Amino acid sequence: MFNVGDYIVYPMYGAGIITEIVEKDFLGEMRTYYNVSLPYCRMEASVPVDNTEKLGVRPIIDPKRIDEVIEVLKGDTEPMNPNWNKRYRENTERMQTGDILEVAAVVRNLVRTDRLKPLSTGEKKLLSTAKQILESELIYSGGYTMEEADEMVETNI
Repeated sequence: MFNVGDYIVYPMYGAGIITEIVEKDFLGEMRTYYNVSLPYCRMEASVPVDNTEKLGVRPIIDPKRIDEVIEVLKGDTEPMNPNWNKRYRENTERMQTGDILEVAAVVRNLVRTDRLKPLSTGEKKLLSTAKQILESELIYSGGYTMEEADEMVETNI
């Protein structure tokens, strides 16, 4: 269980901080929720405590693991499905795992693909979301500013 003030990652939304733990009525049943502030995407979320594992909610990475993220960003581009629709689905599934290394790989692959041939509108949005998720965690884990995190990602791809 997490506590108020803990930094967590909410897959597909990014990193945030638990601002409070509250009891709410849900279909006649009282349930406990984490209220999470996700400033990078300018959003507040209520996450059911009993579903955190299923949703993939986890603590942010230890700052010592940032080097692993950088290595993924610098790594080789993985072969991707030529069909943009299937590629989109595969990348979305990777991001839903909540694993920062998977998210970093999606960012790397999509940025490099975009440099060769412009991405579809859907993939551009997916890339934007993936970068937001990745950079929000780097901000909290490494104590970077938004600009520093973005520069770190861009310069290492």
